[in-house]
Amino acid sequence: MALLEVRNITRRFGGIVALDDVSFDVEAGQISGLIGPNGAGKTTVFNVITRLYRPDAGQIVFDGSSLLRTAPHKVVTRGVARTFQNVELFPGMSVVDNVLVGTHARSGWFAQRQARRRALEALNEVGAAGVASRPAVGLPFGTLKRIELARALAAQPRLLLLDEPAGGLNHEEVGALGDLIRRIRKQRDLTILLVEHHMNLVMSVSDRVQVLDFGKKIAEGTPEEVQQNPAVIEAYLGEVPRSPPCSS
Repeated sequence: MALLEVRNITRRFGGIVALDDVSFDVEAGQISGLIGPNGAGKTTVFNVITRLYRPDAGQIVFDGSSLLRTAPHKVVTRGVARTFQNVELFPGMSVVDNVLVGTHARSGWFAQRQARRRALEALNEVGAAGVASRPAVGLPFGTLKRIELARALAAQPRLLLLDEPAGGLNHEEVGALGDLIRRIRKQRDLTILLVEHHMNLVMSVSDRVQVLDFGKKIAEGTPEEVQQNPAVIEAYLGEVPRSPPCSS
């Protein structure tokens, strides 16, 4: 059963069509990859889902009811949380206080003991509990990425939107991130929509993959099907080679 339904979404910015009649489903409990070249419209999809942008046409349905009738600040209380391409933390605040921000939509500002426990549990889950009391400023970039993930998890989402979580990470960190994504999906029974340019990561963790190019969906299927799709190969490489990309 689809937890998220994206239906015929169009979003324009002046004369630029960022999304052109895009539709796809994300099944409950599934990890779904959303890929495409730079400027394909991937982050715009996230911004429409989380109500930062209102689509010019189409519908977003989450758990059977429209998200477009939900106020932007209430989307997280519906069970949708996200990370961002660029780390969006408060550098002068402690790590645990940054994660506490993610709990307030669920618990308010008053249940502090419960919220702090949830924040520490999320930090432990992503392997960053050891820096909980430190300020965010000056920490390694890979650690900051994990802290931002912990903040999203602290909101107790049912749908987690990950926007390029591997950006800026080294090879070992990307491998550990893939393990972490699979683990939190299983432990929390999460549904995950993943935007990522690191193809090995996407193909190794995703159950299904959607492909955008210039705001249009050009392919959808299993990782194996998508890697062999000529339209996907052409969008990434500009030609159709003999062997598919991302095969390693």
